[in-house]
Amino acid sequence: MYLLKFFPMIFTSKEERRKFHDSFKGCFILLILIASANICSGLTDQVEVSALKAIHRDVGDVLNRLSNWAGDDPCGSGWTGVICETINGTGHVTELRLLNMNLTGSIAPDVGNLTELVILDFMWNNITGSIPPEIGNLSKLYLLLLNGNKLTGELPPELGNLSQLNRIQIDQNNISGPIPSTFQFLNNAKHFHMNNNSLNGSIPPELGRLENLVHLLLDNNDLSGELPAELSNISTLLIMQLDNNHFSGSIPSNYSQLGNLRKLSLRNCNLTGVIPDVSAMSNLGYLDLSSNQLTGQLPLAISQTITTIDLAYNKLDGDIPDALYKLRGLELLFLQNNFLNGTFNGSIMEHDLFANASSVLILDIQYNNITDYQSGALLSLSNVTLRLYGNPVCNDNSLGGNICNEYNGSILNLSLPNTATSPSLECSSELTCDPSRNFELVYGLSLLYGECHCAYPLNIGYRLKSPGFAIFPPYEDGFQVHLSSGLNLSVYQVNVSSYNWEPGPRLSMNIKLFPNNTTNEFTEAEVDHLFNTFTSWIIPDNYTFGPYELLFFNKDFPYNGTLSPGTTSSLSGGAIAGIIIGVIIFTGVLVAVFVILIAKRQQRYAKARRHHERIKVAGVKDFTYEEMTKATNNFEGSTEVGQGGYGKVYRGTLADGTVVAIKRAQEGSLQGAREFFNEIELLSRIHHRNLVSLIGFCDDEDEQMLVYEYMENGTLRDHLNLSSKQPSNFVTRIQIALGSARGILYLHTEANPPIYHRDIKASNILLDSNRRAKVADFGLSRLAPVAELEGDTGGHVSTVVKGTPGYLDPEYFYTHKLTDKSDVYSFGVVLLELITGMQAITKGKNLVREVNLAYEAGMLLSVVDPRMGPYPAECLRPLVSLAISCCQDDTDSRPSMSEVVRELEAIWSLIPGKDTMGSLETSISTDSGVNYSKGLYFNNSFASSEVSGSGLMSGTIPHVAPR
Repeated sequence: MYLLKFFPMIFTSKEERRKFHDSFKGCFILLILIASANICSGLTDQVEVSALKAIHRDVGDVLNRLSNWAGDDPCGSGWTGVICETINGTGHVTELRLLNMNLTGSIAPDVGNLTELVILDFMWNNITGSIPPEIGNLSKLYLLLLNGNKLTGELPPELGNLSQLNRIQIDQNNISGPIPSTFQFLNNAKHFHMNNNSLNGSIPPELGRLENLVHLLLDNNDLSGELPAELSNISTLLIMQLDNNHFSGSIPSNYSQLGNLRKLSLRNCNLTGVIPDVSAMSNLGYLDLSSNQLTGQLPLAISQTITTIDLAYNKLDGDIPDALYKLRGLELLFLQNNFLNGTFNGSIMEHDLFANASSVLILDIQYNNITDYQSGALLSLSNVTLRLYGNPVCNDNSLGGNICNEYNGSILNLSLPNTATSPSLECSSELTCDPSRNFELVYGLSLLYGECHCAYPLNIGYRLKSPGFAIFPPYEDGFQVHLSSGLNLSVYQVNVSSYNWEPGPRLSMNIKLFPNNTTNEFTEAEVDHLFNTFTSWIIPDNYTFGPYELLFFNKDFPYNGTLSPGTTSSLSGGAIAGIIIGVIIFTGVLVAVFVILIAKRQQRYAKARRHHERIKVAGVKDFTYEEMTKATNNFEGSTEVGQGGYGKVYRGTLADGTVVAIKRAQEGSLQGAREFFNEIELLSRIHHRNLVSLIGFCDDEDEQMLVYEYMENGTLRDHLNLSSKQPSNFVTRIQIALGSARGILYLHTEANPPIYHRDIKASNILLDSNRRAKVADFGLSRLAPVAELEGDTGGHVSTVVKGTPGYLDPEYFYTHKLTDKSDVYSFGVVLLELITGMQAITKGKNLVREVNLAYEAGMLLSVVDPRMGPYPAECLRPLVSLAISCCQDDTDSRPSMSEVVRELEAIWSLIPGKDTMGSLETSISTDSGVNYSKGLYFNNSFASSEVSGSGLMSGTIPHVAPR
């Protein structure tokens, strides 16, 4: 009673004292009701308690991993692998994670009583018996993970009741019998991983109704019958992997309708007939139809995105089509043991190998009827392997080299030629770590973030179940970028320590995860987060790397004392809730209410103060949240036009009819809040035709939004993508480059004080209705140092590295010193994107490095984007030189933005016909008597196939096929 009288004295007004009393009474009554309910009903649903005890009884816990499964409150006591949620005052089991615990025995049918279960995970144990049909009662189940056990029996038809199921993984068991036709009702299923079992019968045609299916993995079973044509209805399908089964008949011709398919693998399936038309599979990257009885000719047209073709051990005949010689991204072409004839025409080969010394091209044409051979420049490269053994052309042994040597290796043990690799950064040999303490040295990229140091890694077993490639080295860097992004780690924290190919082919890896450079070990919360990210499949799917599985998650010292993920529970305080004493309740409520009300009062004060000090800028309107909801029809999905790390971008229409772009910060984004205020502060002081204008902002109802002028033509990146229906021509690209450069020059020289943008990239250059370029997104920008205002252009800002991989200035990356030349480097990458159409990083390959390699090889013309149409050679040469000079590693070797603008203006002045015709498409025409060929236009006359001059573009100009 004294406490009750004391606390309200802190609140000075009668209104605050009244609210305190009301809040206190409400909270007290609510807590008493909750405590009473818990005492009466128990903390964990008793049916589920019984189910867990039955599960414990039936599994063999040989290593005593479930020793804490005791008592009657799994949720309150934190049973290993049991994760709960409170629903209507009662604890319910929502996740059962028992992976990799050496469990034996069987799965009790009582598991069907865990009716709130979302994740059921028994992966990588030694469980026997059959899958209980009672699992079909789990109407909320999202992940069914039973792979890597010794399960037998048939698949229960009741599993078709799991309407919420996203992923079914039963691979690597001994399950037999047919695939139930009831699986057609798994309407939300995306992943069918049922490979490496003994499933028999035919594939139910009803599976063609699964409109969300992404991965269909049924390889290594005993399936038979014809392939169902109905599978062509699954427009979402990315991977169809059915190898090593016993089908009959041919490949349905309507499989050509699978336009999104990335991988088609039907190896050793006893298939006959001809190869269907695969030209409409525009995204196909991996085709394996080997070891069948296919007849007819090779595909006459195939996707330019393909990297691997294996058609070996069939009965194919005819010539090798020209289309196969012109696949620029091809890595493996296996055609051995067929009846192919004619000439191997290496002289017409086109490939991107010259631009990446780590790439490999293997052409295996052994045991065919090839009678002639024409060499080409590409075949002389060390990373190209051609095998013609067993063909008539090798009978006289006149070809020389290794072309006519026999090779019997498989795709799993390829004998790869030596390839150049990018120099890796090494830690000093003076730094050693004590292996007895499980310390390891953080190698390589850690140097970019600070000194090398010793740290305790987490060791992860990871396997790619159906990768879209057969050679890993060219993709290793890209994989580490992909995995680090999915785990929310820096790239240097992820290291592939070893890998090996397994039958499938599947790629098994040992991965080490290192803590960041500020500490030598992960926290318990970080370990738990990493584990849950892997086992909940939070890492986004990737077209190149395909589906993955976690093989093990080792926690050596010092992590072996860490609680296994899942041992804690959302009801960890429930064990004492049933014996709450009145005094503790009373005191706890009073203290809690007091703290909450004080906090709310401070929040109101802080919020009022913040709103009182809200930025007011002339010409920049302060919108309300209500105005923003009206402008976007309550942020309707159809108005969303983009998304980034800051949040989502919507197209909105203001009350006066003005169309705007509204960038809305995602809830709870501290970084977004910083970028929000930073961008308002900077944009309020800058105005230029080549900078996106800030119209207003909203800082209302805990929402933060920025309102810009709307740019009808999206980002520059959109127009350079391969999917762009209207790729920009050469003139437009120069216009975009010049406009962007002028905007950046304004930031560096005319803004007061000058500004370093820090995130120049193709997706931050927007295009208006006339394709005029405007630089956007100033959330990471920094003001130049005071010395800059006094004319010292050598000033820098020391700051944490921010930006986008592929565009980052290496000097800034190493030293954390941001200068105006950092923006110059990023802009140079944008120029290379305009020239080549490629992205800054593709499949782990860095565009700057690729172009430099092409430049050194004297074959730079072959990377020029053919989609931009004809271009004057005298304009292209200085443009390429400018881009390369901007991307020099040495800061002092780069031009300033003023020099960049002058050079682009000079290039612009050289373009013929731009003022009257506006584009080269109209100013250059064969109808007007002007000749042009292979994308070169030079002073209104035909350019020869050899370009003389500085050597920048010397060498034969190959025909450039669209990428």
